[in-house]
Amino acid sequence: RAPLVQRKVCVAPRRPFEKARLDQELKLIGEYGLRNKREVWRVKYTLAKIRKAARELLTLDEKDGKRLFE
Repeated sequence: RAPLVQRKVCVAPRRPFEKARLDQELKLIGEYGLRNKREVWRVKYTLAKIRKAARELLTLDEKDGKRLFE
């Protein structure tokens, strides 16, 4: 069995005690029934990767093979 490749799953915030962010995360945890802040950070990181990929695709030419994925 091959060893698993470890990847970055979430990114902790730069400022650990920013009141507005803490309140927003607590609201999200209560609304969606998440267990801890790490789950919020994981989803936020995944969405950031998807948005980054979308921005990259939009900068390509319209007739580029990567952009035409029908």
